[in-house]
Amino acid sequence: MILTSYRIAASRIPGAGKGLFLDAPVAAGSIVVAPDAIDRTYTFDEINADPALSCLLHTSVRWFEQRYTLSPDWPDECFVNHSFAPTGLWHLGFIFANGPLAAGTELTVDYRHLLAPGQVEEFTDADSGQNIVGYAWHESIASSTARLAALLAAPRC
Repeated sequence: MILTSYRIAASRIPGAGKGLFLDAPVAAGSIVVAPDAIDRTYTFDEINADPALSCLLHTSVRWFEQRYTLSPDWPDECFVNHSFAPTGLWHLGFIFANGPLAAGTELTVDYRHLLAPGQVEEFTDADSGQNIVGYAWHESIASSTARLAALLAAPRC
């Protein structure tokens, strides 16, 4: 569920299609997207072992450790695009503002947090051309926790 007003429009990221843009400013560290309606998680091995699930791998998102959801219905949250310099911070299924965000900002996250460890995304990073390769769980949670702690410790205006 997206907790601020937003619109879906053409992404500013080359080749990304549509993106999710904020209609109002959001303070650093604020929750922008929160999980809702998660009725089932799967291990990566379960997804790969089942042909019906494996064809949906492109809709998978890692939430914690080796547990993933599949979202073939493409809610608006699916328009949050990838960036190695993201405006949003993915942490355990929540997206926090990764700094103060102005109205009109395209919300992005680093997809390495959402992929399976070592999984290579089908496309490359638009700015650098580098592959997007999933972090190991401990690397993802350690880096997102440290970043969130820094955001929340910063003085608020």
